[in-house]
Amino acid sequence: MILRSTLEEAMYTAMRTASVQMPPDVRAALEQAAKEETDPMARRHLTVSLQNADLARAGKGLVCADTGFPLFFVQAGAHTTVEGGFETIFQAAAAATARATEECFLRPTMVDPLRRSNPGNNLGPGMPKVELTFSGNGDGIRIIAAPKGGGSEIFGTFYNMLFPSDGVAGIKKFVLESIVNSCYAGKICPPAIIGVGVGGTADLCMSMAKKAALLRRVGVRHPDPLVAELEQELLDAARRLGIGPMGSRGINAVLAVNIETAVTHTAALPVAFNAQCLVGRRWTAMITADQNITYTGDVA
Repeated sequence: MILRSTLEEAMYTAMRTASVQMPPDVRAALEQAAKEETDPMARRHLTVSLQNADLARAGKGLVCADTGFPLFFVQAGAHTTVEGGFETIFQAAAAATARATEECFLRPTMVDPLRRSNPGNNLGPGMPKVELTFSGNGDGIRIIAAPKGGGSEIFGTFYNMLFPSDGVAGIKKFVLESIVNSCYAGKICPPAIIGVGVGGTADLCMSMAKKAALLRRVGVRHPDPLVAELEQELLDAARRLGIGPMGSRGINAVLAVNIETAVTHTAALPVAFNAQCLVGRRWTAMITADQNITYTGDVA
């Protein structure tokens, strides 16, 4: 059985680490982008971003001051048991978030949408967001903490219900227009990781886009060859837009285009777009039934 104290510690440490340590795949992609860019301003943006990451890892701040929305993606096995039941996971997430906020690893950015009042601890209806899924026959839990920056969410979220006749060409047009609109003037802090959802219902489509942006290692392609080909085509097209890091001239407005799909109604073609900013914050905690916790910057 996994104890509440273990859950809280794992969630807190994963969220804290995500705020101060850039995932290794994201860092490698940014370093490669820095080698490719020729525009001085583009190279400068990338150099400063990597320097900030080094300072954060050394305990001298955060990888980005805007720690945004506190998100937890939790996956349990068929034989996983939790002290107090699975509701405990949500309670532990709230306690971990409040602690991370109090210790200044999260900025208190969550407010009431109408009153605009701020509780100061990032807690309230819907936050922290915890998505719980089940997979496999194991007895452990995997937690991915992802403090998603406000800029990428506010300026990098688009949805459109296309007609089936719009087809793949319509999807390409929507994605490329969304990249231009979100990367213009550096609004989503590019180079960005772009998630695209195709199919399902409106809410499923948007959820797929967000997970594609946050939860896939940079450089990993979709297992379906048709989808993988479309990902590469869109990435290549994005590199020809003339937009670079933080909206400067260049080729690296986008680090990756990740697509997820679901079956949909025969009369529908829903498409969603969600961006992750250049720091790509996420950290994983793996908990075994005997309370052992391991942490990694990988999501595989």
